[in-house]
Amino acid sequence: MTPISEYPQVVLKPKEEGRLQAGHLWAFSNEIAEAPSGIEAGALADLVHSRSGFLGRGFYHPHSLIAFRILTDQKDQDIDQAFFEKRIREALIWREKLYPGCTAYRLVFGESDRLPGLIIDRYGSVVAIQAIAAGMDRCQERIVSALKSVLKPEIIIWRTDSSLRELEKLSQGAPQVVHGTHSGRLQIQTENGLFWVDLLGGQKTGFYFDQRDNRQALAPYCKGKRMLDAFCYSGGFGIAAAREGAKEVVLVDSAHAALELAQANAELNEVADRVTCVEGDALALLAHENPSGPFDVIAIDPPAYARSKKHLPAALKAYEKLNALAMGALPKGGILATSSCSHHVGRETFVEMLRRSARKANRSVRLIELRSQAKDHPVLLSMPETEYLKFAILQIN
Repeated sequence: MTPISEYPQVVLKPKEEGRLQAGHLWAFSNEIAEAPSGIEAGALADLVHSRSGFLGRGFYHPHSLIAFRILTDQKDQDIDQAFFEKRIREALIWREKLYPGCTAYRLVFGESDRLPGLIIDRYGSVVAIQAIAAGMDRCQERIVSALKSVLKPEIIIWRTDSSLRELEKLSQGAPQVVHGTHSGRLQIQTENGLFWVDLLGGQKTGFYFDQRDNRQALAPYCKGKRMLDAFCYSGGFGIAAAREGAKEVVLVDSAHAALELAQANAELNEVADRVTCVEGDALALLAHENPSGPFDVIAIDPPAYARSKKHLPAALKAYEKLNALAMGALPKGGILATSSCSHHVGRETFVEMLRRSARKANRSVRLIELRSQAKDHPVLLSMPETEYLKFAILQIN
């Protein structure tokens, strides 16, 4: 462990401290004036300013756009196991208030829980971790030990398959069970129903907790209706709709493994008689007239098209095309639930994209609800990047 007085110092350029002093946790590579030579990626260091002095302690990466991630602004705070225990315990107390009696949720949401670059999802007695910052990778032993101390889970899984790791020059690989043994699916219960979760081969850490509140919001619109859940993965929106009384639900995904999971979830919730799984391209399905008649409700939750700012123009065109097709496929009074999960697409940009989609589809559209990610993914006001999910419920007028 590095003594507190001996952390290397990274110096910020003049006039770059304002955003950090306001609570932002990142310093970018073009804002760094100097750093010790030979410092390793993800090494712990102090960020200092010639005029303001100490700004924070955290991870420095000499080869990443996000050059510094602040963990604490307390000069006497060491980044040891006790530090991680304290942060995780604080996050746990908040989630237990949000979801009393529930043990399935996002336990740690990176910067919003003051643990930048770290994602922890809880599935009862199993915990899945994603480290998307080099510094968090280097702290694996401390993080695992802290989780054992705070939660005492039976199983801990360390996932290194996120594409975001590429931005930190980190390798991607298969998930590793670093505590306990696990080889198959796990069953969880949420307010949206019962779900099988694939913790080793599934998307994200196995489940999309960020849409849990939005599934609840959409479900009442589906009662007695025909509903299409496009890009369905494990069927979250469709299963919630069927449980609410949708008369027919069609789940569409291009991944065979996802549809196997969705079918198993339909059976688990005893709604399989009203659920049909279709393997294919959601765009192609929306572009052609449905022989069974139009859907009353369409939910589209595509992948993040805008992985970076340079991809934003192309991403907006793709979102516009997809939403225009969905609007055109709905009858008068139909409901469209649509999402963007890229923080590069801001709220106003998202709404403006929907306006263009409506014009392209030649439809009059009303915005019923504009929502964000679930409460276990809180937004840090000083960091707009932490609000990544935009979700709208629209009505064809």
